[in-house]
Parts: sequence; C-alpha cells; structure tokens
Amino acid sequence: MDRQSWKIILDAIKRASRRVPRLPRATYPDWLIVAIQVWTVAHDRPEYFGADRSFYNSIFRPRHIPSASQLNRRLKTERSEQILQFVHDDLSLRGLDNLLLFVDGKPLPVNGCSKDPDAQRGHCHGGFTKGYKLHAIASEAGFIKVWCVRPLNEHEAPVAMQLLDHMPAMHGQSLIMADGNYDGWELHKKIAKLGSGLLSPPRGYATHPVSLRQMGPARREALSVWQRHRDLAANVYKQRIGIERVFSALCSYGGGLGPLPAWVRTLGRVRRWVGVKILLYHARLIVRKTAAA
Repeated sequence: MDRQSWKIILDAIKRASRRVPRLPRATYPDWLIVAIQVWTVAHDRPEYFGADRSFYNSIFRPRHIPSASQLNRRLKTERSEQILQFVHDDLSLRGLDNLLLFVDGKPLPVNGCSKDPDAQRGHCHGGFTKGYKLHAIASEAGFIKVWCVRPLNEHEAPVAMQLLDHMPAMHGQSLIMADGNYDGWELHKKIAKLGSGLLSPPRGYATHPVSLRQMGPARREALSVWQRHRDLAANVYKQRIGIERVFSALCSYGGGLGPLPAWVRTLGRVRRWVGVKILLYHARLIVRKTAAA
C-alpha cells in the first residue's frame, strides 16, 4: 500500500471513530482496531497477523497492539462495523456523480468442498458454483455508492431493490443501467419513485392489457423505447460496460479484491473482507483522480 492511500484511509477512520461514542475503559481505541483490520486485509493476511509487531513498517507502526483474541473480538462488534460504514460513506461520497449509475453483481466463488454454511450454489459465468456474490451500485466515475454481499443463489433484482433503500440522494434525471436480469416491473417502479430511470434489455414484450396495466408506466415507457428506438437504446446501453471497468479496477492491482482466501468464510467475514477491499479501492481511486486533476 502506498503512503498517500494509507493516509486517506487512516484520516477517514479517525474522523469516523469520533462519531461513535468512546468505549469506557477501553485499552485500545476503536480507530486502532479498525486500522489494524484494514492493514491486514490490504496485505491479504488473516486478522491474527495484526497482533504481530513485525508485520508493520514505516507507513503504519502502532505503539501498542492488542492480542489476537482481543483483536478478533473487537472486530466483530457493532462499533467497528459502524466505523467502517462511516468510512465508506466518507470516501464514496467524494464522487458526487449520480447522473449515470450502474448496478450489477460479481460472483465470489469458494471451493465446492467448502463446509461454509452460508455459501450457496448458483449461476456463475455460464455454469454453477458455490460461493457468494457482491452486489453493487457504482457511478460513472468509478465510486461504489452502495453494496452488499449475499449468497450466490439469491437473484440480483430483489437485492438491487434493497440497495436502492440505502442509496444516497440521486439527481432527478439519473439513469441506472443494468443487464437483462434486472428487467422487472418492481424494480422499474422503485427507481421511478426515486425520480430516476432504468435502462436494461427487456426480457419480454408483454401485450396483454392486464399485464401492461400492472407493470406500471415506468416499464411501459422502457418497453416502448426498446420497440420504437431500438438502435438508439442499444447504443446508449453500450455505456453499461462501465460497471465491468469498476469491477476490473477493484480486482486488478496488488491488494485488490481477488479470489476469497481460505480463511475468509461465513457471511460476516466475507462482508468485512470485501468491505475493506472497497475502502482500499476508493482510497486508490481518490489518489489517482487527485493526481490527474
């Protein structure tokens, strides 16, 4: 990890920790616990490495570090999760660019012989595998606005509706792009209530009057666009490749989100691991955009 990215993350962690009431009689402050977690994930190591003083270098070298058991116990608390959420909001909202958004999912497979009770079997790249899926709404500038990790067998559209409940305020003319898996009247209605629109290839063209009435005006309008102006809609839809660039940038650098390590199992641990990887990606993105400005 470079020094600039670490400074951005550490400053954000300290600001976030001030928003959480101080834990009485705590030997180690909350910001230190979260910082150690981010440091271990950035170096693709298990959490107990944070209790080893030789694991640190000149970029980050805390004076006092907790034991492995105390570190693991503190990382699972609601306080640590709140701080990580505040840090994510701090970094992701620096890109105030909600005019064009993308929603998609990225499979996170595990070994088929894994005994992980939370990992489920589902579709992955034309086949079936076992694992989880990262669901995300990202902006054109590359910032992941909201995300969650769910078992691989859950459909993308219902999860996207839950993500929209936590979406930051969108501009009135926002456009959300998604693949055909997200085409459904429920999601169209949800996005329309937020003052935005959904552009995704239709999975079918309803003709029955009852079906047309029940799907709502948002999806009827979307179907009309694909029927009357198919070439124009297809040309605009090409920009959906932006979500693939986001997932690529999230994974294609040292310390990025690669295959889940053998010690990252069960839904809680996978969420913490993926969440920290997204924080690291955002810090790197901020550094690159600042240098290009």
